[in-house]
Order: sequence, then C-alpha cells, then structure tokens
Amino acid sequence: MLLKNKLEGIGGFIFESFRRIAVQHPEHHFYFLFDRKWAPEFIFSSNVTPVWVPPQARHPYLMKIWYELSIPIVLKKLKADLFVSPDALMSLHTSCPTLVVIHDLNFEHYPNDLPGSVRRLYCNNTPKFAKKAVKIATVSEYSKTDIIANYGVSPEKIDVVYSGANDKLRPVDDSVKHSIRLQFSEGNPYFVFVGSLHPRKNLANLFRAFDKFCIDNKTLTYNLLIVGERRWWTPTIQEAYNSMAYQQRVKFTGRVSNENLWKIVASASVLTYVSNFEGFGVPIIEGFKCGIPVLTSTVTSMPEIAGDAALLVNPASTDSISAGMKQLAIDERLRTDLKEKGFKRAQFFTWDLTAELLWNSIEKTLQKL
Repeated sequence: MLLKNKLEGIGGFIFESFRRIAVQHPEHHFYFLFDRKWAPEFIFSSNVTPVWVPPQARHPYLMKIWYELSIPIVLKKLKADLFVSPDALMSLHTSCPTLVVIHDLNFEHYPNDLPGSVRRLYCNNTPKFAKKAVKIATVSEYSKTDIIANYGVSPEKIDVVYSGANDKLRPVDDSVKHSIRLQFSEGNPYFVFVGSLHPRKNLANLFRAFDKFCIDNKTLTYNLLIVGERRWWTPTIQEAYNSMAYQQRVKFTGRVSNENLWKIVASASVLTYVSNFEGFGVPIIEGFKCGIPVLTSTVTSMPEIAGDAALLVNPASTDSISAGMKQLAIDERLRTDLKEKGFKRAQFFTWDLTAELLWNSIEKTLQKL
C-alpha cells in the first residue's frame, strides 16, 4: 500500500501512523514488507528495515499467494514477534501472532459493487481473519459494531483506531480561492467531491441531486467538482451523468497533487460526501480542517465522525441531498456555524492520535502473547 504518489485511503493510514510509530519507538525494530522496490521516503528511521517479498500482489490471486505462501516464510525467517497487517488482509498459514486492521466491511453490505475476484477474496477470507487474529483494530465505533455483528467477534478483541487528516490542511485566502475557481470552475463557486469514483460513494445520486439543485435554483450558478480517478466508474454512474440537464456544470479534475487538492477543497463552497457506506470518511475531516461546510450522510459511520459539525442528509434521497445543497448554498449563518464547529471537531481526529491508538493496540496484543 506504500506506493509513491499513490497514497490513497489505507495507504495514507499506513504512511501517517507508521511514520510516527517507527520514530517514536526506537527501542523496537520494524520490518516493512514490500511487494516491489520501495521509495526511500518510506523508510522513516534507522530502526526500519525494508524487505522485498515477491510476487507483486496487484491481483486478488497474487495477493492470496503473497499472504499465504510468501509472508509466512519471511515472518519465520525474521523471527517476528508480531505481524501487523494494516490493509485488512493477513495470512492464515503463519504461526506469527497477528494484529489486523479491518477498516470496514463494505464488501459484506455492497458485494455487487466489487469485481468478482475482489469480492471473493474478502468475503471468503475476512471472517477467518477475524477469528485467527489476536487483535483487530478498526477505524470507528460503527465498524467495530459491524464486525461484531457479522463475525461474532468479542468486543474486547477489537480496538477503535480513528483515522486522521493531513496536518497541512487549512483555509486559504480569497486570492487563492479566486485563482482556484478560475482554474477549475470557470470562476464559479462550487460543491466538491473528493474520493475514488466508486459506486458506494453514491455519485449517481449526487449527480441527480446536483441536477435538481440547478433546475430548482437557476439564479445560483454553482458547479460540481469531482476530484478522483474513474477506477470504479459503472454504467449506473454513467447513466446518471448522461441524463443530467446541467451536465456541463460537472467538472472532473482527475488525480491532483496534494497541494492542489488542499487548495481545491479549501476554495469550495461546500464539500459533498453523501456516501452509502463508510468505515470512517476522511474527506469529512479534511473539509472541517479547510474551513468549509460539509454535507454528508445519515448512515454508517458518517454521523459518528461528523458529530454536530456537518449537515446530514439521506443518501438514498436525491430530494434530501438537493435540499441540503440549497440550504448550504443560501444560508450564510448555517455555513458559518458549521465552519466553527468543524474546526473544533477536526481536533479529535489527528494522525498523532491515530499513531498513539494503534501503538496502544500493538502493545496490548504483545501483552496477550
């Protein structure tokens, strides 16, 4: 998951937490297992040794080989005290005690959103991982409850390790907003979505809701910026997009640099993150830190993460989403209130806290051995 210039989601979680853990615990030695040549910036300190473990695990079948054949050999050779697997997969064929981070169970709730090979990898094996692991970490109380309900795991076996958001995120001044809006939104204010263009992100309903917003509020010239790669673009998303009357107001940026990402989010009028399912929802915190109001969903972990600092809508209802967009577009007092609450709420979710919670979970796992 540590791939240069491709740190999304779980990769960011690994980078930010282990960068801190390795530096803060020089009394321990860490072996980072890579399936390809690693970038030097991922070797955070002198107590980190990179190990190349073939084959490249870029396909579910190869992932299975990597975890079940290659990893046990390496762990035995290293005489590892503990295997920490922060990307939800682990080995069923190693005697090395394991702490696995299971971020969410989206594949249990929306299996048809995934390719068959990926779906089978997770659905067939995650229950076994949950049973075999000495300890499980997950990123929200919602996900903890979900794991318990689906796999019958004891609550004491699961630790909640909240994710964080980029420490450098902050509001931008009006001159930057003006420049970014000219570059990406024809000079117009805009709603912004950030994330993988995946069915569970509910882009189809977001397109329908934005179209309704434009039809019902012709004097409000907002655009919708979609920031992310079309890796999971589906016919349903395409159909929703094709049917839009105001399709020309949707702007796709593709992947952008971290600096541009921060400026794009901070220059938006509203962050729209109305997913059907999230184990955490990092963009919610990113919106808070950038000082913009956030529109998110009433389901899964999103109310837990947002607290009272976001406007919550029903992701299944385009009317609800559209009404939320209008409310945040015209209600200056509400926007100001949510911005202030967002700054306070963001303080509860930092990568320093993530690293501390994950290290506490590691120590508890070692104490059980």
